[in-house]
Amino acid sequence: MNLYPTLQSYIEQAQALPIAEERKDVLQVLIDYVQQKVDQNREINLNFICTHNSRRSQFSQIWGKVAAAYHGIDINSYSGGVEVTAFNERAVASIQRFGFKVSKEGNGNPKYFVFFSDDEDPIVTFSKVYDDPANAPKGFAAVMTCSHADENCPFIPGAEARIPVRYEDPKAFDDTEKEAEMYDTRSLQIASEMLYVFSKIKK
Repeated sequence: MNLYPTLQSYIEQAQALPIAEERKDVLQVLIDYVQQKVDQNREINLNFICTHNSRRSQFSQIWGKVAAAYHGIDINSYSGGVEVTAFNERAVASIQRFGFKVSKEGNGNPKYFVFFSDDEDPIVTFSKVYDDPANAPKGFAAVMTCSHADENCPFIPGAEARIPVRYEDPKAFDDTEKEAEMYDTRSLQIASEMLYVFSKIKK
């Protein structure tokens, strides 16, 4: 797989970031889930869930798929929320800065086709509820990327595992001089942790 050059350099940056021991403990639950699926030779479905499915869950869907592909592991990476909004344009701009090629279809809540390699199909992203028909209806892990969704969705139909992997919301920096920096910081953190997860999987 030939990653786009800018993206390759950011992946190298992400791999060099230290991960605190308490975060490794959080991520171990996801590692164990994926490893079990690999050991059983079963399909791996991850649905990253946050309230509006606009920032953190979108970053996680994208980086989850890229990190898995980077380490030669085949997964289905989805995202969803409890409300439909849109893939936030600030988050879209961040992944473009990271070297992803992005095309857009529609208005309001457009579909984005996110390319990370000319050898791979694009990741298709748009804001949707977690049980949208575009997502796996059952046999998936619900990876809860924000505290609000985690605390307000006590039951996710069809999920066979529920794994909290919470991130701080870059929305807090919208319309400030630190906006781009903080979106990129959060994206890089998620990239780092997803790359760590899939680096631990024994095939």
